[in-house]
Amino acid sequence: MTATSRSARARSFNAAAAQYAANRPSYPPALFDALEDLAARPLTGSRVADVGAGTGIATALLRDRGARVVAVEPGDGMAAQFRRALPDVPLLRGDGNALPLATASTDFLTYAQAWHWTDPARSVPEALRVLRPGGALALWWNTDAQGVPWIAQQADRIKRYVGAEHAPKNAIGGIRTELAFKGAPGIPAHTHRVVRWSRTVPVDTHLANIGSHSVFLVLGEERANAFLTEERKHLLDVFPDGLVEEVYDVLLIVATRP
Repeated sequence: MTATSRSARARSFNAAAAQYAANRPSYPPALFDALEDLAARPLTGSRVADVGAGTGIATALLRDRGARVVAVEPGDGMAAQFRRALPDVPLLRGDGNALPLATASTDFLTYAQAWHWTDPARSVPEALRVLRPGGALALWWNTDAQGVPWIAQQADRIKRYVGAEHAPKNAIGGIRTELAFKGAPGIPAHTHRVVRWSRTVPVDTHLANIGSHSVFLVLGEERANAFLTEERKHLLDVFPDGLVEEVYDVLLIVATRP
């Protein structure tokens, strides 16, 4: 992916913030249990900065766990949607490459579905700067569950339509943990865990979820709708009642500052 196309994909969410908020999956309670376990500290009462907060999906869940949360978001459209959803949560404008946060000010620095938009050469030093000693950098992604036939078939159709180089990357475990800190001046000690969960949604919600991914947002409405119209037929063959069971493996990576 070129720097230009990467930038365009990163900006594409701003025009689709409402679609993103309404249709993207959330995260299961077990993810936050795993985060506390790997970080060896509770979220309750902790100072947390949720970076690349988007529409606030993860931010709300962190707040509900008792964390004292501030959000960081670079995009105008996403920030506007965030403020509508969570008007009582402090929101700062910025990104992980240059955090608008004081040194040693947070217990947790979280990136839900957002770390891959940063440059680890800059975002890793920034994370270590703003974390307190013993603080945890937590990165996580909802990835398509491995071993579910209909999901694998859909992934193949997407890959054929948009091209393998543009298709969403859903590698888990060692592959992605190795790549997460690529380019950083020093790779922090880290561990990972995979949490499986699922949700059942109407086929329209599932298709809108697909359409909210950057690879489809930059295709243009006509090309994106052409794929989604055809994809509806495939889904209804598998789920004739019109309810799709989306199955996710959440990859969680936690690095602790010494």
